[in-house]
Amino acid sequence: MKGDLFMNVGIDIGSTTIKLVVLDDNKKFVFKNYSRHFSEIGLSLLNELSTLKKIVGEKNFNFALTGSAGMGIAKKLALPFVQEVIACREAVKSFIPNTDTVVELGGEDAKITYFGKAPEQRMNGVCAGGTGSFIDHMASLLSTDAAGLNALAEKGRQIYTIASRCGVFAKTDIQALMNDGVKKADIALSIFQAVVNQTIGNLAQGRPISGNVAFLGGPLHFLSELKKRFIETLKLDDDHIVNVEDGNYFVAMGAALSNETKNISVETLETTISKASQAATVETRQADFVLFDDEVDYQNFKKRHDQHKVKRGDLKTYSGKIFVGIDAGSTTTKLVAIGKDKEILYTSYGSNQGSPLKTVVNAMRDLYDKLPSTVEIGGVFTTGYGESIVKAALHADGSEVETFAHLRAAQEFCPEVSFVLDIGGQDMKCFFVENGTIGNITLNEACSAGCGSFIENFAQGLHMTAAEFSKKALTSKAPVDLGTRCTVFMNSKVKQAQKDGAEVSDISAGISLSVIKNALFKVMQLKDVETLGKNIVVQGGTFYNDAVLRSIEKLLNREVIRPDIAGLMGAYGAALLMQNAECIMQNYK
Repeated sequence: MKGDLFMNVGIDIGSTTIKLVVLDDNKKFVFKNYSRHFSEIGLSLLNELSTLKKIVGEKNFNFALTGSAGMGIAKKLALPFVQEVIACREAVKSFIPNTDTVVELGGEDAKITYFGKAPEQRMNGVCAGGTGSFIDHMASLLSTDAAGLNALAEKGRQIYTIASRCGVFAKTDIQALMNDGVKKADIALSIFQAVVNQTIGNLAQGRPISGNVAFLGGPLHFLSELKKRFIETLKLDDDHIVNVEDGNYFVAMGAALSNETKNISVETLETTISKASQAATVETRQADFVLFDDEVDYQNFKKRHDQHKVKRGDLKTYSGKIFVGIDAGSTTTKLVAIGKDKEILYTSYGSNQGSPLKTVVNAMRDLYDKLPSTVEIGGVFTTGYGESIVKAALHADGSEVETFAHLRAAQEFCPEVSFVLDIGGQDMKCFFVENGTIGNITLNEACSAGCGSFIENFAQGLHMTAAEFSKKALTSKAPVDLGTRCTVFMNSKVKQAQKDGAEVSDISAGISLSVIKNALFKVMQLKDVETLGKNIVVQGGTFYNDAVLRSIEKLLNREVIRPDIAGLMGAYGAALLMQNAECIMQNYK
């Protein structure tokens, strides 16, 4: 029960943020703070307590935890916990009692709560589609953050259909819109509308969202255009929109006012949390899949793979025809120019920044600027997702589906290649090679689970580059077992591992292993490793990641070939096909 002191403290630890509120006996704010914890939950909590000490001093206060990540901490530390649904309801009754319906979005959860004569709450399950993390991931596709997405949406005029029941499907729709040249502002507006459709369609399921409606949670508090899309879709007038100034703090406020609070001091909390952090262990580890035994093991691995290099030439001193291959991929644009001896003279590799055609044009301009007078372009071939639009825009000489382009490149490194696995930003291709031609092909179709974009998005969430995050995996001694599930589910499992104290290195290694497990056992449904043959070539930008490369060798228990131009293989194959086509035409003449 509550003590006599006036300080009431609630801390809401969500999937992506931590909220601290201090209320007096009159339910007025003494202090409030909202911040992202970047998965460093223990450290963030201790920082919040350090701030709290400045507010309350040595006095005791009434305290309770809440939130999706707060439950595990409270259970381990025997601290008072208030289920977030109850906490939110407590705050609504205290601060906005005339509310009939609450729409609440968090980092990974979405809820609709009905009050009145037929009270009911509906919330999402294990899928985080249409929540704050979904919005973060969609924003990254447009090379911005959530606030930037909101600013773009303000300028949007046209709404396009984007799936949002799962983030990986939405990425596919967004990529298609970007490839078609749709304005980023319209895509941003469409993303917000997709969130609205997901929330109303998946949660309300026909029950009207009516009466006095309040919008709570961080995304609806900070993203004005998202809230506007809800209001317009629900056709709410001003009289039925509940004015909420601190909607992002409501769950923490409810915890502070709950009857479940315990009278405690900051010093006691700090001591308890510090001891728990030091003793934290994770049970879901894969000690048998340590990627490298030591530095010597890693250096031997590097030396073996460094031998698979393509011949290079100097464009400045070259004379004659060059052949250009362009791979307009799902998230990156690659361009390769080769000479008469198949040597690489020029390469360009980078994010398409949501405008694949623009990046291709910029790369071609850069190539032209560097061409000496002794060089002429013998032809251009395109491949990849943007194959058709790039071919039409540049009046290229030809195009080829990416599987054939990748096979042609793989054969240059291993003429007897028996199996090719290509993992890109959002796509995955697995194909068997029989007598030099493609046999069975398996694609990941609409789902991008386990592809490079998942690694990149998670790294961004930790304020790291994909390379920095991947490097962490090399020193892991107990990778986290994340299975082969969908990206959204896997993300939840990662969050759980973090709550249990897993280090970033073990999570990074676990993700690398899951990328390969997903490809082999979920996409391919591989039953017998022997069917892959002895000559396996792996390619795609994801395989620049040494942890992913090592993972496939560990799981297959055999060595594979990774070309030094793994991320350029589609463009390289297209250039080789162009050269071959030119030779055929010359012979025909």
